[in-house]
Amino acid sequence: MLAEALALSWVDWVVTFTGIIYVILAAREQVSCWYWGMISCSFWAYADFSFYRLYADGLLQVFYALMSLWGLWQWKYGQKDQQELAVSRMTVQEHLGVWGIGLSGGLLAGYFLGAYTNAAATYPDAITTVFAILTTILLIQKKLENWLYWLLIDFTYLFIYGSRGAYLFVLIMVIYLIVAILGYKHWKERYVIAMT
Repeated sequence: MLAEALALSWVDWVVTFTGIIYVILAAREQVSCWYWGMISCSFWAYADFSFYRLYADGLLQVFYALMSLWGLWQWKYGQKDQQELAVSRMTVQEHLGVWGIGLSGGLLAGYFLGAYTNAAATYPDAITTVFAILTTILLIQKKLENWLYWLLIDFTYLFIYGSRGAYLFVLIMVIYLIVAILGYKHWKERYVIAMT
């Protein structure tokens, strides 16, 4: 594993470090996370398209880089009267919407990628991609439960990246899993304080 890690490109290392900074800052509710997210996702997209042939995930990383701009604005001015956005909870209808769109959109994207590209891990990549898009929107809206969705997504990505030999990305997913747990705990505490 050490030899494989040393053989990885500088792009993988940039993605690793900037991605870790991003998710730690997001878990701590720091607006600056969006700058780091934009850097990380831009390099991650390049790696997905150039090295790993994970096209759905590559498109997802491009989406993340663009969504960082919305996230930056939303976290700073998204509340009424352009105040900083507060953490909120999801409704049952919002959860049902996420699952309905996530599964149907993921299956449709998986079919398209399987039929028209040489993509690897077609359906798992596509389904996690669609769920990650939806979960990014939940993160931008500061929905507490976004961290629970990230736990499921990142756990699935452990296997996807492992199957492609993207070992630094596997390490990132392990770290993301830990940070998602801590992020949920921190955001829940903030939510409870705000509600009292």
